[in-house]
This record gives sequence, C-alpha cells and structure tokens, in this order.
Amino acid sequence: MKKYLLLLLAVQFSFGQAGAPAAPYYNGFNWSQTGMTLKASLSALTISKHSIFLTYAEAENALRFTDLDTDDTTNTNLLLLYGFSNNICTYVSETDFGISSDDNDHRRRNKNADSGDQNCAWNREHTYARALGTPSLTTNEADADVHHIRASDVARNGMRDNDRFFDGSGNSFETGILWYPGDEWKGDVARMMMYMYLRYGTQCLPTGVSQSGITTATNDSNMVQLFLEWNAEDPVSLYEDRRNTYLGNTSNTYAQGNRNPFIDNPYLATVIWGGPVAENRWPTVFLSSESFLAENAVSIYPNPTNTNEVEIFTKESITKLTLVNVNGQIIKDIENPIFNQNTYKLNNLPQGFYFLQISAENGSLTKKIIVN
Repeated sequence: MKKYLLLLLAVQFSFGQAGAPAAPYYNGFNWSQTGMTLKASLSALTISKHSIFLTYAEAENALRFTDLDTDDTTNTNLLLLYGFSNNICTYVSETDFGISSDDNDHRRRNKNADSGDQNCAWNREHTYARALGTPSLTTNEADADVHHIRASDVARNGMRDNDRFFDGSGNSFETGILWYPGDEWKGDVARMMMYMYLRYGTQCLPTGVSQSGITTATNDSNMVQLFLEWNAEDPVSLYEDRRNTYLGNTSNTYAQGNRNPFIDNPYLATVIWGGPVAENRWPTVFLSSESFLAENAVSIYPNPTNTNEVEIFTKESITKLTLVNVNGQIIKDIENPIFNQNTYKLNNLPQGFYFLQISAENGSLTKKIIVN
C-alpha cells in the first residue's frame, strides 16, 4: 500500500508549477500520507510552527506589509479583499483619504488610509467571521491570525458582516445573509478557510462559515465541496505567495512562524479531501530514479468519461495496470492485460478521480482518469 501512496503523491505533484516544499519549514515531513492522516499531520505542523502570536493592533500593522499590491513598485497601495474596481482614491493625508462615489468597490487603497469609517478607508476583514467561530474567534489567537485577516474597504467589509459564503459568479455580492467573495478572490477565501480548519479545528469548521446544507467532502463532513471547487478554479496568486512567505519567516517584524500549506500547494487539498483536481506546484518532489515511459506513449479516452469506462491505447508492451483512488486504495490490479489492436478497455469504473499506473518492460507511466 505504501508504494501506491508514494505513487499517488508523485503523480499528484506533476500537473502544476515546478517547485518543492519550502525548506527548512517542511524538512522531514512525511509526504507519503494521504487523506485525513495527512490532514492531521499538516495540522500538527501548522500549530507547532505558529510560534509568534500577534496582537490585534499588530495584525493591522502586518497588513501594510502582507497585503501590498504586487503590481505597485512603490509599495504604497494594498489590495482589498472582495474589491473589483481599478479606480483608486487619491490619498491626501492621514485625515483626508480622498473622495470617490464608488470607493466600496475598489481593489486598491493607500496603506495609510486605515482609520475611522470615512470614505476611501480600509480596515481588517476576518475572512472567517468572528461570530461564526465555535466559540467566537475573539476568545483566542484566531482573532489576530493574519493568515485569514485581509485588508478590505470599510463599507464592503460591513456589507459582508457575518454572511456565510455561497457560490456565485462575477464580482463580490450579497444575497440575504449569504456572500460571494468574487471570482478573483474565491480561491484565496477557500485556502484561508482550509488553513483555519487545520489551525483551529472545530472552532473554525468550513461548514460553519458556508451556506447551510451545502455538499461536503465524502471523507470529511466538515469540509465543504464548494471550497475544494474554488481552490481548483482560482489558482494561487503572487500576492498570496508573498504574504504566506512573509508570515512564515520569523525574521520579519509581524511574522507568525507558520505557513498556509494550501497556498504552498493547493493540491494538498485534493490529496486530503479529493474533489476537483487543484493546481499542483511540486511536480518533482516524489519522483524516484525508476524509468518512465514518455507521456505520449499512452493515450486514454474518453477522459473525463461519462460511461464508467475508458480505452487505453498504446504500442508499448504493457505488463501491468494498477488503478488507485485518491485515498491510495487499489481499485484494479491487472497483470499482463491483453490488448486488442493496441487497445485495452477498462470498464465498470465507479464515479471518482483515479490514477492509473501503466507498467511496461522499459518503464512506467501514471495518468489521471476522471469518471463523471
């Protein structure tokens, strides 16, 4: 089984950006784990590495560094969570932040415009709303954890209030007591909610901050499918990377010492909870020295499939086919499969996401299969 767990991780980390787990932060971590075992280990790491606890005032100061607009070479403006208009208020002084009729739609704001409720000001948004925690986030360090606190327009922050997240499209908006964060921000929100679940457990359940009755992951009734979808649909940005690195580096003034692993690699969510395949940023981490077939040596179609079967086409001499699900369980293990005109039909496949290891005399290859 361990062999296939390693295989699973090796393949999962082959679809995205080149990279590797940040060192020395992840040194010695056991990446052969999957599912809830991996979640528990990442949770323990995230908690143990959180060595610096900021005050609420320090969290506000931290945003002046962590939330800087990556496109602003002057380091003057912050990006505002939920914002979408490229207009910007003309900052005059600490008492005059400018005037704009649509300021609550802005996605940028001067980093010093952070006092009071006046127009063109920003404040701290608790992405995991304080009141939705069990107990409230004001009871412990979760209240000042910058991994989920973002700069936001004062008015837009007030609009969101304690609304729960739900699915939508386009820019951020409110419907009743539900809030859609916007296409640009939904991945950020999902990864922050995953982090809060790792770091604070039952106090910050994903189900506690999302629409009631929403679909949950098959292996964890506390993780909502919507966040897994958002994590896959909205990849990590340079902005997320930079704030994650800042907070993890204890030499920085407002660091915490810990990182959000789902920003480091969104595919960790897929390894833990399944669901849509997210971006994988560590493609070579688990590759061994064994020989691999060329990627184009084998074709699988249709893929995704809606008929519970796929056809495998190759001119290679195949010695074994092994189908593994996202939990590392072997679903099919076929020795010396018989190909007809270079084609083998793999049928009776349950709905889900799989990895197919194709072994030949001169090497092996692993492909993903999606059964709708």
